[in-house]
Amino acid sequence: MNRVQATYDIETPVGVSRAAAVLAGEQSTGTFVRLAAETDALRERSAARIENITITGTSSKPSLPSRKTGDNFERGTVTISWSLDNFGVSLPNLLSTLAGNLFELAELSAIRLVDIDLPADFAKAHPGPQFGADGTRKLMGGHKGPLIGTIIKPSVGLGPSETANLVQSLVDAGIDFIKDDELQANGPHCPFAERLEKVSHVLNRHADKTGKRVMYAFNITDEIEQMWRNLDLLEAHGGTCAMVCMASVGLPGLRAVRDRSKMVIHGHRAGWGLYSRSPDIGISFTAWQKLWRLAGADHLHVNGLANKFTESDAVVAQSAKSVQLPICGTDSDNLAPAHLAMPVFSSGQTVWQMDPARGLLGNDDFIFCAGGGIMSHPKGPGAGVIALQQAADAAKNGIAIETYAANAPELKMALETFKKPEITL
Repeated sequence: MNRVQATYDIETPVGVSRAAAVLAGEQSTGTFVRLAAETDALRERSAARIENITITGTSSKPSLPSRKTGDNFERGTVTISWSLDNFGVSLPNLLSTLAGNLFELAELSAIRLVDIDLPADFAKAHPGPQFGADGTRKLMGGHKGPLIGTIIKPSVGLGPSETANLVQSLVDAGIDFIKDDELQANGPHCPFAERLEKVSHVLNRHADKTGKRVMYAFNITDEIEQMWRNLDLLEAHGGTCAMVCMASVGLPGLRAVRDRSKMVIHGHRAGWGLYSRSPDIGISFTAWQKLWRLAGADHLHVNGLANKFTESDAVVAQSAKSVQLPICGTDSDNLAPAHLAMPVFSSGQTVWQMDPARGLLGNDDFIFCAGGGIMSHPKGPGAGVIALQQAADAAKNGIAIETYAANAPELKMALETFKKPEITL
């Protein structure tokens, strides 16, 4: 079926069935009154359809400020579908339909986009990730296991030379992956070009000396033409990974990078709380990540287990698993490219989270970023990296981390240093 389906969790004072009809009309052929040009034939061709309604509860007061009021606010999930002919295969125009004026409708006292079901023809029209997990490993010289990574901290304040010195200590420690902070792109104190030159010198010298190619995600986020120039510079310095703050550049900006990039695109979800924090308005990661992958992201941040932010472990687990699933169809039915990406765990991660992170995925195709979990190891960052590698080996071989640590002093010391978090999956 050549239709896009979207599922929403809504609340309304006018009844879920009526509110669903208003939503469908607003986001396709209708308005607050029926138009003369809105013929039956036009509606049959282009009107959104209500595919399913499930009532889930009621409340005596609205969850969000609402101009329309009532004694009863009904809640439910509704699935709406649109013909692909309404917007073609354009990601921005799809988003305008799925998440446009409907968030402002007075009939809705809560609305959250829960999921999107895309037809194969839509998925096939977009490039998706260029590298994914397999390509990432190849660019690193055939790396095995999860990528042990970290973030440049302080987030801002370090100049190019200071950043390069920190990178030197991290590559000497045996790190696999390093990323710029999302706040550090091309500021006057640490210009992109100069930071790139000095950090690349460290990375390339380390690769020549040891044979290990550490992947560094340089934050190229900027205006589109400047991002293209950043990509050219990155390629000239032998770079393998470009980081983009996806919400900041939008879907067209991300796609513009994908179309010009010869390297991995590391997708950072800075600003994610705007869409996710309220249960009553926003867009779920399950839905958003499909659009980001179609636009070309190879890596996607998913938060971390027992993190410092607001998301529960169950939400983090769902997010991480979602980016390793085909966007539509299956890997074997040839309906559309699988478009699989690598989840990136970060936020307060230590050796304790490695086993549950791997366990929920069932594979090593993820990036595990730890800041304090590496830098705060009593024996230094080198031991911090080794401890995480040992934790990953224990997880892969199904050995309890405390048992493995009996013969792994770096891991044992890390377990003693970092408090065991409560993880609920």
